Amino acid sequence: MTAPDSSPPDGTAEATGRPTRVDARRNRERLLAVARDAFAATGGKAPLDAIAREAGVGIGTLYRHFPTREALVEAIYASELDAVVTSAPALLSQFPPEAALRAWMDRYAAFFAAKRGISDTLRAGWASGAIATPATRERITAAIAVILDAGVRAGSLRADVEPDEVTMMLLGVFLSTTAGDSHELTGRLLDLVVDALRPTAEDRPQG
Repeated sequence: MTAPDSSPPDGTAEATGRPTRVDARRNRERLLAVARDAFAATGGKAPLDAIAREAGVGIGTLYRHFPTREALVEAIYASELDAVVTSAPALLSQFPPEAALRAWMDRYAAFFAAKRGISDTLRAGWASGAIATPATRERITAAIAVILDAGVRAGSLRADVEPDEVTMMLLGVFLSTTAGDSHELTGRLLDLVVDALRPTAEDRPQG
């Protein structure tokens, strides 16, 4: 287990042997990363004690952060969704809108693929109320809108396409492919979506 920080922000003394806030946050992030990969590899069936061992913590530490498997799955989903949504402005700061959109699509594709490994637990949790139903589609569509707006202003993306229409096209790509399909196939389909969003000569302002 990670050694306690020598200067804990909450004043916890080393002698207590309790983890600091920094250590706790690090352990939580490590558990989420390991669990995400383990669930993706096993279809959500990875044992929690194996996840704890791989993360380098005890099973008690895992349960302190995530009292149930559902709580762990919910945290993975929320963390990955946050990462996808918040990446839109960051990508726009690095690339032109068209390239930012294509890079963001790859992020979204990875999120969707990771969700396959925990889909059964998510659906059961949503149905029972054990896992809160997230506003996934709304947040994804809002992220797309940010990039589309930038592309319209730059003249590199069509102005007559609604963000929710792009969401539907992307869902069509992801739902029509399976976990066994190649990344190359998904990439080609996403390239076609981007091609469809480029303005034609008739769409461009005449000057």
